Amino acid sequence: MLKDPYERLREFLDQFPIGFPKTDSGVEIKILKRLFTKEQAEIATLLSPIPEEAAQIAVRTGRDEAELSEKLEHMADIGLVFRMRRKGKSLFNATPFMIGLYEYSVKRIDKELAGLFKEYYDTGLLDEFSSVKVPGFKVIPVAQHLAVDMVLEPFHKLEGKIQEARKIAVTDCVCRKEAQLLGHGCEHPMEACLSFGIAAEYYIDSGLGREITADEALRILKEADESGLVHAGANSKHLSNICNCCPCCCAGLKAVASKGHDKRSHFNALYEAIIDEEDCTSCEACLERCPVEAIYVEETAITDRDKCLGCGLCASVCPSEAISLHLRPDREEPFDRVIDMGMAILESKKKRAN
Repeated sequence: MLKDPYERLREFLDQFPIGFPKTDSGVEIKILKRLFTKEQAEIATLLSPIPEEAAQIAVRTGRDEAELSEKLEHMADIGLVFRMRRKGKSLFNATPFMIGLYEYSVKRIDKELAGLFKEYYDTGLLDEFSSVKVPGFKVIPVAQHLAVDMVLEPFHKLEGKIQEARKIAVTDCVCRKEAQLLGHGCEHPMEACLSFGIAAEYYIDSGLGREITADEALRILKEADESGLVHAGANSKHLSNICNCCPCCCAGLKAVASKGHDKRSHFNALYEAIIDEEDCTSCEACLERCPVEAIYVEETAITDRDKCLGCGLCASVCPSEAISLHLRPDREEPFDRVIDMGMAILESKKKRAN
């Protein structure tokens, strides 16, 4: 007897680097039922992580090509599968729950779905996050907080990468939108999630986000920095996205800031805040600014480098300019490609399971 399509989809999603584990309450199935019809759940499990045309999927699965293509286009429009356009053709691939289905629900989320997401975060995803020892995000500070004498590789230069992007999109932060719907939102900017290249094309094409210029993206980044948000992108050298995260709402930063998670389960800190003792006046302006309590003050401010994300938020409020960011000598450079990162996460989880 075939399993229920939603349970089959849950098992399918659980194979991704950030999985979709089962819970005692079954809240994960409730989420899938809100997002997918039974037929859509069945179709989603037919897809591969590698982009394919509908014709290829139809041949591989024995489906009618025209009917499958129409259904996949609709599923892509509502954030259930990923789609890219190449030379007038659509290619589709499966998407994980996170980063994927959760973020793509940004236009569909309502109070009920927000409640289901929060319950699943508390009872399923937190344990899943803690099982991962390869960070999925890298922290990307803006240039004005960096030490002036550093020699940087091109992938370290955030503003330059943004200027080079061929397509840029912005949409609301689904984490802050979820919190707002549940009555405990914050005052940080809502429209703050940036995507680039293929990811941006999908957001624009599906109506999940709007197209913006590089100058507007840099303005959004500046406003996010002023608001005290941490800039984080996929832990690869390729710039595909920038999440501007708050410690009160955003999944990864909240896990580190208030759930006791090791930062390395979420964030690759390439930089660290270095404090010039001679210039520091012990004013404590940096204390409240740090989202992970990585700074304390004795005679001068001191950084706990094990906690420090290298985000630069402390440097932006230091009145004596005593704080600057330096590349960590013991840093782990981002992966060349997102797929390399995903494989490393899966291998790490496999070793822990054994």
